[in-house]
Amino acid sequence: MSTALTTRTAALTVAAWRDYDPDACALPGMHLGDLELTGPAGEEADRLWEAGVRRVRLAEPVDLADPRTAHHAVRALSLVRDLTARAVLVEWRLRLDPAAEADAWQVLSHLQPPQRLDGPADAAGALRRWREGHYLCKCLWRQGPGFVQIRDRRWGDLRRFTADEPEYHQVIEALVHGAPADTVPPAVLADFLSEKLVLRVGDLAWWLPYRVNRWIQEAMAI
Repeated sequence: MSTALTTRTAALTVAAWRDYDPDACALPGMHLGDLELTGPAGEEADRLWEAGVRRVRLAEPVDLADPRTAHHAVRALSLVRDLTARAVLVEWRLRLDPAAEADAWQVLSHLQPPQRLDGPADAAGALRRWREGHYLCKCLWRQGPGFVQIRDRRWGDLRRFTADEPEYHQVIEALVHGAPADTVPPAVLADFLSEKLVLRVGDLAWWLPYRVNRWIQEAMAI
């Protein structure tokens, strides 16, 4: 499918450093300056990693409360997700819809926790729980020979989903960087939405799990 969002949205501006530690980042040569990312988020995440980037700060907050900024929000979320998969430290800010459910943040809890969270009535408490419960590989997907498997621990227990129908893999590919929700098969989209594996942002649908690049332990244990 060719409906995925790539370069037709505005560039993302990020500050980049070569180390995780703030003291190390203050040393000469560690700050790579402000970078404008114009390519697909996955390719940009790979490029940043290969350039030695280990800490990134997004210039603008990710606003999920305003449907007018849906394309930009999905693009930024894709970068956060793909850098999280690389175990890159991402500094970002997130605004959720104040009318959303109190635990709406939990669908994003596999991502690097934001520095600031706005929207929920108890934003400070939600952000604290997010930080305390976050770890790498919390919600991931992998492609095997003839099947797709998702492993999800965002809710505390392990939820495993396996699909061998080709249309499920096609929808994942279409939604990895976001696509209009009405461009994918409704039945497959409904299945993913019911399991909270896809996020609706304005008129877009966006794939939540990431393909892990950094294992925290042997793959068979994840």
